[in-house]
Amino acid sequence: MEIHQLRYACAIADTGSFSRAAERCQVAQPSLSQQVLKLEESLGAKLFDRLGRSIRLTEAGRAFIPHARSILEQMETARLSVADKHADLRGSVAIGVIPTIAPYLMPRYTAAFTRRFPEAKLRIVEETTPVLIESLRDLSIDIAILALPLRHKDLEFYPIRTEPLFAVLPKDHPRGEEESLTLKDLRGESFVMLRDGHCFRDLSIAACTHARITPNIAFESGQFSSLLGMVAAGVGISLVPEMAIDRNAACRYVRLSDARATRTVVAAVLRGRSFNRVQQAFLAGVRLNSQKRTAAQDHHDK
Repeated sequence: MEIHQLRYACAIADTGSFSRAAERCQVAQPSLSQQVLKLEESLGAKLFDRLGRSIRLTEAGRAFIPHARSILEQMETARLSVADKHADLRGSVAIGVIPTIAPYLMPRYTAAFTRRFPEAKLRIVEETTPVLIESLRDLSIDIAILALPLRHKDLEFYPIRTEPLFAVLPKDHPRGEEESLTLKDLRGESFVMLRDGHCFRDLSIAACTHARITPNIAFESGQFSSLLGMVAAGVGISLVPEMAIDRNAACRYVRLSDARATRTVVAAVLRGRSFNRVQQAFLAGVRLNSQKRTAAQDHHDK
């Protein structure tokens, strides 16, 4: 018993004619007739009485056709389910990310994502935390990559990674060869920092406040690369998260041992919002990608 045989039998039952059934199924009538005969042979019963030009269902046919229709309907449901999955693979996802994360985390993952979902439409927006939170709320983005602390009850947060902070020192700094430092060790230094509006600046100031030091800020910028250049030029020292370390810059990086000298990166979504498969995959993938990288880094450190 073949699916196309069921389709032919149902078409005959619907149209009352072999010729019209063949036309509907876009097949030659002799071929359709032959397949129906094979179906009847496999069933051991006639489905149709051929009365001249009239076609009538037999008793066996009346019992068989409803089951045949049910099988065809289930096959169509299965086909549409698969079609919907493929359509979902062509869905869209809009990602917002803060500037202190975007250049370090996103290129690696978006490359992997586009290889996996070549037909998906991916849009990435780089903005500050307040702008991205409002974008989540008005649904102009689906997922935001941010850094804690965040206190918004209408958002859900999924941890991506927690990374240490490092002091960035000029190459000739007397403490540049040490394995670790505390923020108190940097008291009296001139600092170069991100300007207001960047959450990493707030995190740095909070860590300094907890260590009971007040940084003397000699230079402000919107880019870590500019800060590293100023450190290399001897303008001051700086703080950066682990992902922003640039070994090509003429600087020394010393890990901070203060308990609060860490940054936690999260994916934020609007609470209760549903996602298509592409959006779900991006959220799951960016977390998995970062976890693998963290595990590899831990192994390297050991």
